[in-house]
Amino acid sequence: MTTSTPEHLDVVIIGAGLSGIGAACHVRAECPDRTFVVLEARSKSGGTWDLFRFPGVRSDSDMFTLSYPFRPWLGEKAIADGADILSYLRETARENGIDERIRYHRRVRHASWSSEHARWTVEVDVTGPAGEPLTTEQLTCTFLFGNTGYYRYDEGYTPPFAGIGDFTGTIVHPQHWPDALDLTGQRVIVIGSGATAVTLVPALAREVGDDGQVTMLQRSPSYVVSLPQRDRLTDLARRHLPAKLAYRLVRSKNVLLTMLSYQLSRRKPALMKSVLRRGVLRQLPPGYDVDTHFTPRYQPWDQRLCVVPDGDLFTAIREGQVSVVTDDIERFTEKGLRLRSGTDLDADVIVTATGLNLLVFGGVTLDIDGTPVDLSHHVSYKGMMFSGIPNLAMTFGYTNASWTLKSDLTANWVCRLLNHLAANGYRQVTPVGPDPTLPTRPFSDLTSGYIKRSLAVLPRQGLTAPWRLQQNYLRDVLALRYRPLVDEKLEFSRTAERKTRSRVA
Repeated sequence: MTTSTPEHLDVVIIGAGLSGIGAACHVRAECPDRTFVVLEARSKSGGTWDLFRFPGVRSDSDMFTLSYPFRPWLGEKAIADGADILSYLRETARENGIDERIRYHRRVRHASWSSEHARWTVEVDVTGPAGEPLTTEQLTCTFLFGNTGYYRYDEGYTPPFAGIGDFTGTIVHPQHWPDALDLTGQRVIVIGSGATAVTLVPALAREVGDDGQVTMLQRSPSYVVSLPQRDRLTDLARRHLPAKLAYRLVRSKNVLLTMLSYQLSRRKPALMKSVLRRGVLRQLPPGYDVDTHFTPRYQPWDQRLCVVPDGDLFTAIREGQVSVVTDDIERFTEKGLRLRSGTDLDADVIVTATGLNLLVFGGVTLDIDGTPVDLSHHVSYKGMMFSGIPNLAMTFGYTNASWTLKSDLTANWVCRLLNHLAANGYRQVTPVGPDPTLPTRPFSDLTSGYIKRSLAVLPRQGLTAPWRLQQNYLRDVLALRYRPLVDEKLEFSRTAERKTRSRVA
């Protein structure tokens, strides 16, 4: 029997979605001598924006901060449709030569680090059109860069509702929206109150038409804020400034406004609640029960704010196309839902916009010299590397702002690190610490259900930098782009036998 030597690359990027395409663009531009590939489990690029096909799918961040700073967003809409975002991503990949580096139907199953050889061996399932395993292959790489997002693509989260099998109508999860679903004239209940629900509901109201009805059924309300699709500053800047300069101006404005919203929410929650409440009152008919349906139990930014462009959800409520019910579900019935209050809601279609299932590192398992790695026992370094794990980084976007703001900083920092390793002849870099006697805290401060359900499998964070996640873009710009790359918490080595600390650059 003959064996072949696995292909070796300097960098393996996992995931060809928003983060992975951005990471590949950075590596190609900033580390031109490094060999790399992008491994994508699905048959197409785009990640979330190719997977989600439910009506009305769009971003919940403005496109001036969700887009890449090296390729300005020139579209008219600030809150873009999913199809427009997908086109933007694929055009970016094509223009930067990333298409030819993506290998599809490659699901990374396991990665094993060898200290002797200072490299990862990556086990990959080669899959068929339906995702079925066909064969396996191996790659080796010096650096492993995960850009897999944070949730499972094969299944969404649906609570164990009593009697769910009794319902004779159609049950749909937004993550797996059927292409041929005709909702004309149908009675539709959307279970949920988060970003997916407030996106779906006004779009479904248009689909059911005048003879149908859409009900948003929520156990508890979320904070909902209306933002304009276009604003005067953007239009003015585009009329009078070069395109790139106008983009930077609007992007900076939106970053600052998002940070102001977050800081005001954390420091003056009562004031922020009042501001948000007044915004809702202006959008709804006089006498509407805002206390019941749009006054959450938690403080602003304990969970992400739900954005509705041009108040489309509120417009649908005002026009009688949408009703909101706030109650607990007792059980599914043959005709619909029975609520804890005793009310029965009849439906033809029930949409379970009940959340996501988190999946750390895309489900890839790891070992170091044969010892399995449990990421929940490791502490995040600068929100991208992990204590005791060499030559590996993952992208985690912001929870209080656009995902791309942090993913772009992460990719730039990783490229700086790769260039530092090459320039100094280092083979390995490992975050060391923090002191195991010091307390740690959960990886995310959000109280959203999908976060709380997964805290046990997420990495931890420390109480101080560089182990603390800042969730602050301006601080991270200073820390990751302008401050020295190397600190005393990073251990560099040139050989497996002799480890030396790099002097602080």
